[in-house]
Order: sequence, then C-alpha cells, then structure tokens
Amino acid sequence: MNQRVNLGKALPKAYESMLQLDAQAMEAAQAAGWAKGFCHLLKLRASQINQCAFCLRMHARDAVAAGESVDRLSVLPAWRETGYFSTKEAAALALTEAITLIAEGQVSDEVYESAKAQLGDAEIAAVQWLAVVINGWNRIAIGSRYTVA
Repeated sequence: MNQRVNLGKALPKAYESMLQLDAQAMEAAQAAGWAKGFCHLLKLRASQINQCAFCLRMHARDAVAAGESVDRLSVLPAWRETGYFSTKEAAALALTEAITLIAEGQVSDEVYESAKAQLGDAEIAAVQWLAVVINGWNRIAIGSRYTVA
C-alpha cells in the first residue's frame, strides 16, 4: 500500500484549528451538562458508524479513563436495546447518529423533535458540534489511513 498524505503534517495550521474546534466542542458539551465520558461515547458511536479504527480505539480508552463503564461501552452499538442510557442520552445518541448518517435522509424532523423534547438548546448545540467534529476527525484519519496497531 502506498503511503498517504498525513494531513496534520501537510497543513499543520488546519490540523491545529481542528484540535481547537474539538476542545471548544468538548468545553461547550461539559458546560451544557454532558459528562466527559459520555461525550467520548458520542464520538465513539459516530466512529463506529464511520468504521474509523483509529478514533474507535482512542475514544474507547478516553471514555473509560473519564469514568464510563465497560458495560455502556460494550453495548453502545445496540444502545436502543438497553436500559443503560437515560432519555436525554438516548436523544443525544440518536441525534449524533442522524448527523453522522446525514446522507441517508438528513436529520429527520422526528429525530430533531425528539431531541428538542428532551434537551435544551445548549445541549443540542453541544451534541451537534461534537458530531460535526468527530465526523471531521473520522474523515481525516480514514482518508490518511492513520495506523492502528
């Protein structure tokens, strides 16, 4: 396999901007009341959908380090089938999935209205920014074929 361009090295200022955006999104999420560990679960769920191995490994470790349980981490792909997530967390997960799968029908009114019924504006904005950022990171890592070994 040919070596791919490492976007962080090719354009370090843009990469630094992504790091800053990520930090701002995490700060906003925590200010809105989302636990740091759950923020990593949201990032992990988008990375599962996008099949980004690099981000999966990183956010699984980060979630556990931030206090998330192995049980919640383990059932994340089937979160709807469990009792591990509150109604607010379920709304955030559904919104994250819809944003990640945006090409498959946009963010439906049903998903958004469900989120709006459970979450305040700051919580919704934080979830949306976390989804935007992790989807960007997934595309950086997958497009550059960041190694996982």
